[in-house]
Amino acid sequence: MARHGGGRGWYGKVVGAALGVTVLAVGASVWTAQADSVGGGATPRASAPATPGGAAKPVDISIAHASDAGPRGVNITIDDGPDPAWTPQVLDLLDEYGVKATFCMTGLQAEAHPDLVKDVVAAGHRLCDHTVSHDTTMDKKSEAYQSKEILDAERMIIKASGGVRPVYYRAPGGAFTPYSRKLAASHGMRPLGWNVDTKDFERPGADAIVATVKRELPNGPTILFHDAGGDRTQTVEALRQVLPWLKEQGHTFGFPVR
Repeated sequence: MARHGGGRGWYGKVVGAALGVTVLAVGASVWTAQADSVGGGATPRASAPATPGGAAKPVDISIAHASDAGPRGVNITIDDGPDPAWTPQVLDLLDEYGVKATFCMTGLQAEAHPDLVKDVVAAGHRLCDHTVSHDTTMDKKSEAYQSKEILDAERMIIKASGGVRPVYYRAPGGAFTPYSRKLAASHGMRPLGWNVDTKDFERPGADAIVATVKRELPNGPTILFHDAGGDRTQTVEALRQVLPWLKEQGHTFGFPVR
């Protein structure tokens, strides 16, 4: 994974207005997965009810990368939305090629666009908690802060979706901690990593995004794209090329393991 720096001004404006949280720009760096062992002690408690209807079944705390579609499976993951300009275009492409994906949504965007959250669910895609404000430095913050970002986003996504839970948790920029993974897993949200960082948020051009997928896919099956945080014209065009190419290569589309 990689810390995402460029193209985050959009989040700073939204979060500054809505929450008064300062989002610090972080330069790109190589992601190093957190150790899978988590210290003992009680399971972290929610600061607010997660959803009407009771608690979710706890899941594995390790960071998922594998696909439930088997050795030729790939996982398409879409981050930072939903966005009224780009999410519908991504949904149309996924529908055209018969692909199901995982949408990692921020709480602010889900709350602002509940109809799009419902559209994602209605199309058979899965939801992922991507925190309230996409703070890529949250691994440096207190456990209370991490808890609020994760659990408030969970609540906001559930409300926007009409009661459908997010089943994964992706830390912004890969900023996982043992605490955040344990907390998310206790709420039925498997921590979710990625193997292919397309860098589409940097807008390098659709051809470059496609080339990154082809080059890095041997690293593993989970591919990261974005449907918010800026102009995603290049992402949409890259998906238009990548989805049929993956099928031609004999890949099937699945969801990350839980």
